[in-house]
Amino acid sequence: MNKHYDILVIGGGINGAGIARDAAGRGLTVCLAEKDDLASHTSSASTKLVHGGLRYLEHYEFRLVRESLIERERLLAIAPHIIWPMRFVLPHDKGLRPKWMLRLGLFLYDNLGGRKLLPGTKDVNLRKEPHGAFLQDRLTHGFEYSDCWVEDSRLVVLNCMDARERGADIRTRTECTGLERGAQHWTANLRSASGEETITASKVVNAAGPWVDTVLGRAVPGEEHTNLRLVKGSHLIFPRLFSGDHCYIFQNKDDRIIFAIPYERDFTLVGTTDQLFKGDPSGIDISPEESAYICDAANEYLRTNIAPEQAIASYAGVRPLYENNASSNSTVTRDYQFELDEGENGGGPALLSIFGGKLTTYRKLAEHALEKLQLSGASWTADNDLPGGDIDPSRFDAFVEDQCTAYPWLAPKTVLRLARAYGTRMADLLAGAKGTNDLGAHMGGDLYTRELEYLAAQEFAMTAEDVLRRRSKLYLHLEPEAQARVAEWFAANAPSSLA
Repeated sequence: MNKHYDILVIGGGINGAGIARDAAGRGLTVCLAEKDDLASHTSSASTKLVHGGLRYLEHYEFRLVRESLIERERLLAIAPHIIWPMRFVLPHDKGLRPKWMLRLGLFLYDNLGGRKLLPGTKDVNLRKEPHGAFLQDRLTHGFEYSDCWVEDSRLVVLNCMDARERGADIRTRTECTGLERGAQHWTANLRSASGEETITASKVVNAAGPWVDTVLGRAVPGEEHTNLRLVKGSHLIFPRLFSGDHCYIFQNKDDRIIFAIPYERDFTLVGTTDQLFKGDPSGIDISPEESAYICDAANEYLRTNIAPEQAIASYAGVRPLYENNASSNSTVTRDYQFELDEGENGGGPALLSIFGGKLTTYRKLAEHALEKLQLSGASWTADNDLPGGDIDPSRFDAFVEDQCTAYPWLAPKTVLRLARAYGTRMADLLAGAKGTNDLGAHMGGDLYTRELEYLAAQEFAMTAEDVLRRRSKLYLHLEPEAQARVAEWFAANAPSSLA
């Protein structure tokens, strides 16, 4: 007999992960099917910010900005290990947005969302240190405001971990290849390396991101599905371009903005772009034109020019935005939209398709999705910590100091890396260890097989890429030989679904 679920979620990006967690916490039976790894596409290709979206104010998206600002502090409170405050420096450049407009926008930004945890905006003299050493001489005045950084792919993984701990069936490397609507439920065909399986579900959520129209075509064949605008965003990673923990936000002459953000201690992340994308969204790369655009935009502000060939890495993804016929890719709404299909006459098993959304609003999106599906249970995720997040955000530095005391045999930078990745769950990772000899074989850097075992058992990791690029960014720090050892370990310890 086919296994039955209250809800089948298709897609293991941030929207699908958030919905699976919320639904499981309400006591519903949940299956999430992701055809690749968790967060392997759009949700790991972001600018990695939990933010209100300052530039959305120009497009009068006040509801989206307010909801995002409220969610920013909620997410900081429930996941302070992978989300932390960052100060953003916005230079005023004559000939672009006037100073009064920037000041008004930042006043609204400070006050729309009931800010409590983060400091407000202040004026900044760009000729003083540290800015004067890195910015061009014409830039004399700017503004400094608050937003947050997030480890985007880890946010997805932690939501799926919590969903599984609450009873959800999380299936990675599992593609939904067919959907058939019956009178009372959906019948879904799931395909993985271990074979084909058929399940049934009372309701289906289509959170397939760039493939949302593909899933719609399988579920509702014979209809045209063209509600999606794919917009490609790319980033370059450079050796550290400036000192300090702050980020720069640069205005461009085309009315877009780019960020230059401290990244992984030794690097600077610069992006992003907005290009209309056609074709297969799997495995895309930054284009030469995008690389040139990013560098040209940054060079309008930086004292020392950068060039694409100086970048040590890059990444690209596509945003599955709702097609609202905006004139440009940068003005098309980032707000989320739902499409509910209940069959020809209504009243059939529901299919909810999700367009758009952003990391910051995923939790609220999940609540709204379950309301749209009229699923039972009260909302609960606003105040419940994600795994490892049971730390007071104001005491994270003290938490790290405590871990340095508890594990004196670990280098302080290793303690910080583990605390940032796992929060209080680092105690599970290091349980019983009295020294590095208890952590298994040394892979390279500060990575040991104990961590690989933990990631495979607890965080759905099945390949070296899952670990090095999504559960962490160790691909930027480990030598090729060390990365090869990680790949060899997974080849020798492949989960059954990959064997």
